[in-house]
Amino acid sequence: MTIPFTHMLSLAILLFVMGAACAMTRKNLFMILIGVEVMLNAAGIAFVAAAMRWLDMNGQVMALFVMTAAAAEIAVALALIVCIQRRTGSTHSDRFNLLKG
Repeated sequence: MTIPFTHMLSLAILLFVMGAACAMTRKNLFMILIGVEVMLNAAGIAFVAAAMRWLDMNGQVMALFVMTAAAAEIAVALALIVCIQRRTGSTHSDRFNLLKG
């Protein structure tokens, strides 16, 4: 049984909107990071859906690249969050204003 393309694309759009809402409305850096990860997973689902629709492997290869980029991004982001937490004592994004000019 094959899942219809519109259902997979609808799921990807729903996940992307949920991730964007989470990333924009939360103040905790961990929750912002989770929102970005959900958005990247939605992009991977959209690539796999396109690969199934057009019977091409390029979408699945791109999904692997998205997963690789997400893994690298999570490693760097968690290191930055730990550094920020040690420096400011909090993981709230409004308390971190070291880059203001």
